[in-house]
Amino acid sequence: MKADQPTLNKVIFIDSSTGDEFVTSSTLTSKETKEIKGETYYIVRTEVTSKSHPFYTGKQTLVDTQGRVDKFRKRMEMAKKMQAKSEDAEKTEE
Repeated sequence: MKADQPTLNKVIFIDSSTGDEFVTSSTLTSKETKEIKGETYYIVRTEVTSKSHPFYTGKQTLVDTQGRVDKFRKRMEMAKKMQAKSEDAEKTEE
């Protein structure tokens, strides 16, 4: 047996986006603690959990941090305008 076994701590994982709390045990610790029924739990904040992840909630959202979708839509609009202009030019030549 190994001499250095990890210690399990009582932990509350808190979803930052929804505020949901998951009480469990983990080897993680933190500086924040919370008392529940006379017992001290470490608080670990997470950004995404099963309560907020789009796959589990069914709410798919498009995250575009660099404006790529807008750039693509603008290019598509320009392409449609150019195509319409070229079709109009062909009609006037005939």
